[in-house]
Amino acid sequence: MPGSFVHLHNHTEYSLLDGAVHIKDLIAECSRMGMPAVAVTDHGNLFGAIELVMETNSLNKSVAAWNKEHPEGPRKQEVKPIFGCEVYLSPTPISVKKQLPGRRKYTHLLLLAENETGWQNLVKLVSRSHLEGFYYKPRVDMETLREFHEGLICCTACIAGPLNEWLLNDQPEKAEEALLALKDIFGDDNIFVELQDHGMEEQKKCLPELVRIARKTNTPIVATNDVHFLRKEDHDMHDVLICIGTNEKLASPKRMRYSTEVYLKSPEEMREVFKDYPDAVENTLKIAERCNVTIKLDSTSTEKYPEFGTPDGSSREEYLRKVCYKGLEERYGKERVAADKELRDRLDYELGIINQLKFPSYFLITADFINWAKDHDIPVGPGRGSAAGSLVAYAMKITNIDPLRFGLIFERFLNPERVSPPDIDIDFCQTRRPEVIDYVRQKYGERAVSHIITYGTMGAKSVLRDVARVMDMSYADGDRISKLIETGPKVTLQSSYKSNEELRELIASDEGYAELWGYATRLEGLIRNVGVHAAGVVIGDRPLDEHVALTRDDLSDPHAAVVAQCDMSAIYEVGLLKMDFLGLKTLTVMHDAEQYARWRVPEFKLDSVPLDDRETLDLLNRGDTMGVFQLESGGMVDTCRRYGIQKIEDIIDLLALYRPGAMQFMDEMIEVKKGLRQVEYEHPLLEQVSGETYGVMIYQEQVQAAAKLLAGYTLGGADLLRRAMGKKDPAKMAKEKAHFVEGCWKTNQIDEKNGYSYL
Repeated sequence: MPGSFVHLHNHTEYSLLDGAVHIKDLIAECSRMGMPAVAVTDHGNLFGAIELVMETNSLNKSVAAWNKEHPEGPRKQEVKPIFGCEVYLSPTPISVKKQLPGRRKYTHLLLLAENETGWQNLVKLVSRSHLEGFYYKPRVDMETLREFHEGLICCTACIAGPLNEWLLNDQPEKAEEALLALKDIFGDDNIFVELQDHGMEEQKKCLPELVRIARKTNTPIVATNDVHFLRKEDHDMHDVLICIGTNEKLASPKRMRYSTEVYLKSPEEMREVFKDYPDAVENTLKIAERCNVTIKLDSTSTEKYPEFGTPDGSSREEYLRKVCYKGLEERYGKERVAADKELRDRLDYELGIINQLKFPSYFLITADFINWAKDHDIPVGPGRGSAAGSLVAYAMKITNIDPLRFGLIFERFLNPERVSPPDIDIDFCQTRRPEVIDYVRQKYGERAVSHIITYGTMGAKSVLRDVARVMDMSYADGDRISKLIETGPKVTLQSSYKSNEELRELIASDEGYAELWGYATRLEGLIRNVGVHAAGVVIGDRPLDEHVALTRDDLSDPHAAVVAQCDMSAIYEVGLLKMDFLGLKTLTVMHDAEQYARWRVPEFKLDSVPLDDRETLDLLNRGDTMGVFQLESGGMVDTCRRYGIQKIEDIIDLLALYRPGAMQFMDEMIEVKKGLRQVEYEHPLLEQVSGETYGVMIYQEQVQAAAKLLAGYTLGGADLLRRAMGKKDPAKMAKEKAHFVEGCWKTNQIDEKNGYSYL
């Protein structure tokens, strides 16, 4: 694109506490300025790679739609993603954990993936730097570059690059040697001498020498701008971010400072800065044309799932069916299975959906490690969430809850009308959970199993305290404004400002607080740190660094747990198998209690206790629930006494009701249950749906059942309605309402006059 420019050196928020750019904003700004591509090259990691794919896909889809609707213009610019990383290059082999005299611990090197091979090699390089090369930073060395150089374009990076290290020490011959060594690895066509000019004295010294060396060695040059924030006016905000990251005060005279020029400059600005080197600008476009990596996102694909090897050599589909029918007979007895066609039809229906969606391995893998845990006396929970609606899961002993007895619906778990991977959360004894993960790791490969990264962001309260600290405000002053912010996952500074008059008055009355608020609102939401997901484990069909980059739970510990450089949503989008191995203390307590009980009753087993045990129900009705999972709070104790528990279903109802939203129906249910109030149904047919819950619909399965009964929904279609209601999406709700109203009339001749005015 004549006259344009492509930024190839950009640090987003994934360059933790160093970059202040959201990827979505970066792409949007590049599109606005007519730039055809952009690279994300964060320090030492590939955390943002999948988000880059998702955001460019989204932007390009909307741009294409706009351009199609406006063929005469104005045209909007699609943006191609370029995947890269500014790696840390060690002057020694990465096995050496020491600094050479007179040398930096590491220099920077910019790597861009030109094709799929380059992307795979970049993933391998970054993974090795984290798993084997950590010394202050995750490092690579020259041998690692040589091993994984294919498909990569190398640029010599910023003022901290390997050439500039020597130029700043007045050793240009060494800089030339460093360049020739890189050319020997990457080849003449894949190495570029990188030029930057942010008005820094060091750059003024190095830039002419870089050009001279490049011309002498016939190496192309390329212009970059080392972007760390989006707009020039963001410099002060970024300055605060740097102080947070380095634990310095804004007023500290010797702290780290960035130039005001490291922002996303327009093509015109970049061409003006490098007007003496037009080829350096044009080369950004040439590199962008060469970089063509497609990372396929498909959350419904099972291609990357490990393949479960069947012990009898049959196909996974056949083996799954054998296991399920054997389990069905163990659960219900051979006679009932033989006689009950409805039971067999339900199992066959579920197996058909599972095979159609290519998920047999998922169920076989899950059942395998659950059964291994049980065989090794590791307590496993009975099941939680939508998986309890699967008869297949019940037959395979994945869950221990009869979906037929409790009216649970398979389509809420696995919906053929909205394909998404099954998601089974499994509770294990808290103290022995690691043993199960170790078993999975041994079975599928040490590097094919890893934990999953999480990103902690600057929340409303914490960002105020962070900014107050770097502004050198007193703890009391920072605490004063922070306490005016409510606590909660969805609380933002802006929502607090709108709802809290005292907060608004404080900010308006004091310049210091006004400045603090200005910084905090711009920093809020940026990534502050990384962690490890408490339960998530990813299992691949091969070593995971062939799919995603890896890191460690603790980079300074070479034996720490391996962690994927993708969070849960990215793992899902990539199509890798994700499992939740939850550690539940209650299971540990129950297991210990069972062992103690066997001192007096050696044959005692928890599973042998009947669900209608009268003494247990009486204990709950007395309110003697201290230490009973989910029933021990003061409010729940009182509710148990008032409710009058007669059966296991009553306990289930209470647990469903005792939460925000549903709790408003508690008194109504108790009054109806005790005969103090007449039950009322919005339509007589709903008695079939909510009769057992005294006219109150408290379960999502009841929503699905009502939609099927009243409006003729399929259970899969009813699941889509349930999802729309759960997410409170106005557009989807309006669409589903129209569908529901039409269905009510077609199915049961119900209209506004005789049944659905409550909509």
